[in-house]
Amino acid sequence: MATLDLHRGGSGEPLVLVHGLGHTWRGWKPMLPLLERSFDVLAPDLPGFGHSPPLPEGTAPTAEALADAVEREMDAAGFESAHLAGNSLGGWIILELARRGRARTVTAISPAGLALPREMAWGRALLLGMRWVARNAPAPEPLLRNPVGRTLLAGPAFGKPWRADPADLAEQAELFGNAPGMLATFAALQDRQPLGLTDLRVPVLLLWGTKDLILLPRQGRRFERLIPGAELRYLKGLGHTPMSDDPEGLVTAISEFALRRSPAPHAAAPV
Repeated sequence: MATLDLHRGGSGEPLVLVHGLGHTWRGWKPMLPLLERSFDVLAPDLPGFGHSPPLPEGTAPTAEALADAVEREMDAAGFESAHLAGNSLGGWIILELARRGRARTVTAISPAGLALPREMAWGRALLLGMRWVARNAPAPEPLLRNPVGRTLLAGPAFGKPWRADPADLAEQAELFGNAPGMLATFAALQDRQPLGLTDLRVPVLLLWGTKDLILLPRQGRRFERLIPGAELRYLKGLGHTPMSDDPEGLVTAISEFALRRSPAPHAAAPV
């Protein structure tokens, strides 16, 4: 089984960052210097995204199978458990890892998995439209140097696209447009939901941008109702991938929640 491309850095308690569908670990870059002051950070590219190879032929990239891949990287890093933070599909994956007892705390940022069929169709259409633009638009670098251009190209995913670094956006657009796992992962997630949410016994913080156009903010209440003791916070003016919208605010939320809620590793209910 091929290892994943990943970022590793910092020192302190272990923290795993998991990106969403079509994204890569590079989406966390605005937050990494701050997080690595307090945490030993592991941020992989999921199979079929960024520079990680897809799962072996015949293995459907379900959330559970992708969690298997992240779990292998945790094992390789020596992380028996860790604080987990994930965005979108990454939020679903870290909830699955929490179900397996691998989480000390969970910070799920606009987690996927509980969209209604019409909401799912809406989000899928937006992502596929963005992917078409990434694959077919002219070279984006000149346009991305302009804040208005960044808003036009990246607006559906960001609440404040003008804050994003143009070079990072150009790299992410290329990787997004050419991700070999995109369509297979969409298909594997169809008609599936996160498992065991009502049985979780680990501290869970749900963060949701009020300007999330891909997974609408009302979906946060569904996770809050199902996960015992979950804390839901809405982030005013932030979008679906808010890591560059407000990196300082997200780092503070993750760090304070981890320190406040987890003096020791927590166990999950049996799988």
